[in-house]
Amino acid sequence: MMDAQETARAIWQAGVDAVGGYAATQAALGDLPKPDRILAVGKAAGAMAQAALGQFPGVPCLVVTKDGHGDGLPDDVHLIEASHPVPDARSLEGGRALREAVEAMGPDTHLLLLISGGASSLAEDLMPGKTLDDLAALNRQLLSTGLDIGAMNAERRKISRIKGGGLLSGFTGARADVLAISDVPGDDLMVIGSGIGALPDAPAFNAQAQIIASNAHARAAAVQAAQGAGFDVLANEEALHNDLPTLATTLGPRLRDMPRGAMIFGGEPTVVLPENPGRGGRNQALALALAREIAGCDGLTLVVGGTDGTDGPTESAGGIVHGGIWGDGAAEALEAADSGSYLDLMGALLNTGPTGTNVMDLLVAIRR
Repeated sequence: MMDAQETARAIWQAGVDAVGGYAATQAALGDLPKPDRILAVGKAAGAMAQAALGQFPGVPCLVVTKDGHGDGLPDDVHLIEASHPVPDARSLEGGRALREAVEAMGPDTHLLLLISGGASSLAEDLMPGKTLDDLAALNRQLLSTGLDIGAMNAERRKISRIKGGGLLSGFTGARADVLAISDVPGDDLMVIGSGIGALPDAPAFNAQAQIIASNAHARAAAVQAAQGAGFDVLANEEALHNDLPTLATTLGPRLRDMPRGAMIFGGEPTVVLPENPGRGGRNQALALALAREIAGCDGLTLVVGGTDGTDGPTESAGGIVHGGIWGDGAAEALEAADSGSYLDLMGALLNTGPTGTNVMDLLVAIRR
């Protein structure tokens, strides 16, 4: 029999597996005609491209994704791995390669564009006069201010040639199909990846766009897994769209007082970072903040993690906490944005590796 941490993690993993880039893309391809070019960008780009190439082998394919997320692609795929969450020179290489690939497609051609979250940092082609330093500074500023993803991406679009519908505005072919995995509230194509897959106004080509996986899909699968493990599901909410202190103080009492059962939450917390943050990301910070809220509670276990398998600039997805995690040094770590160091010391980090998807964050709470 699995212990509480193993059970909670298995429920969390079931939610993530349900929105895997490979399976979601494979299911969405259906009877689409063979494209002349496949472009994939975002954290799930590698898995999405693998599914497309499984159905359309030999089609020229460009993948722009995060470091380590392109493993297993065929040798003939043009792979560009870049930095996330702060862009680097490879991000400009990826953005330029995407724009040039789109512009090189002639009349009567068919483009398959695969989009997932993370593209805001991973691929960029800047407006004239803007530099990589400008882009990196903007991203660092946005990541530290506590803005939600919609507001952040609106700022990113202002200096981009390929965001906000700019990429497909250069397409002169006959048909473009866009399949997107959503990592934003409302599943708005103009917000996912800052709108790198958004359709231009009144496109002169046959255009179809589809959201193929989202946080709601992941939560539904986690609910099913929790029920299969014998838990009554007490909540299934996209309730994590708030600043971290507010989330901790509002979710804390609900978690402390929950009876036997499971609660599933999704979304994307915001954090305001100090000048010199330590190790961690928003999920590790939320996990530790909630560990304070549930300190001393028996039988309660929480898993908080980014569905892409990474949290901020770290290789961990988040944390697994219970009533005994909060202790000496925890408050100082939380204040210094160094939650990852404390959770690591306590053996409470959630480590998954790249998951092949990205649908915001997922919190699973169980009480036995």
